[in-house]
Amino acid sequence: MERRDVRVHYDELAAEYDEHWVYGPDYIPWMSARIAEALRLTATDRTADIGCGTGLFAREIVRTVRPDHPVLCVDPSEGMLRQIGTPAPPGLRPIVASAEDIAEKRTELPYERLDAVWLKESVHHLPDPARTLRGLADRLAPGGRLLVVMLPATIRYPLFRAALARFEELQPDPADIVEHLTAAGLDAGLSHVEHELRIDRDKYFGMVRARYMSLLSTFSDSEIEDGIEEMRAAHPDPVLVFPDRFAFALGELGRVRGEAG
Repeated sequence: MERRDVRVHYDELAAEYDEHWVYGPDYIPWMSARIAEALRLTATDRTADIGCGTGLFAREIVRTVRPDHPVLCVDPSEGMLRQIGTPAPPGLRPIVASAEDIAEKRTELPYERLDAVWLKESVHHLPDPARTLRGLADRLAPGGRLLVVMLPATIRYPLFRAALARFEELQPDPADIVEHLTAAGLDAGLSHVEHELRIDRDKYFGMVRARYMSLLSTFSDSEIEDGIEEMRAAHPDPVLVFPDRFAFALGELGRVRGEAG
């Protein structure tokens, strides 16, 4: 198994990324609303979407929350950030940087402190999640919130067996992420949300062929095609219906500790 460079993977996928990630018209609003609720976002919050990709969720949050300060859209892939637009839409500020760059303060931000930070399905890319989350926690203002949105340790996607097994091999345990947030000095907890997906079977096969999930980049073209044939036999119906379940690991910086630090 060879994992392709993550940045290269997303640079190559950038032009078609939104097409592959918008399962249906209600998915982005649903997930964005769950993120906003978990973080208790208000218009006055200074926020950052770390690993934002093309800004799908940040854009929706700007539309609904109407923040006073632009949402920082942070991603190491220039190709993904270019999809946000040039110039960027009002309310969004793209920043080419990795989560590690922000955590280690190698990248200057327009806000001295952040009130709310979220990472959606990017924590599995972190070589040292404990260290990076600790660094992100250090950038929070008193009362600041840090949310890690991730898939659980097992999923019920209609993928081929080898892909599901590899997912379980590579995916961090959400409980470990909660422990990292706690070790970073945050009051942390874990919750789950679930959304039913209905997607045209051939469209989903095309998404798999395009390697819409980074774990699929660990398979060769022939392995992907064999996997799709396996999926075709296992799922004969024209519409695939399956649950999309997410773990929400949320940490909050107490005001007393934040002011003392």
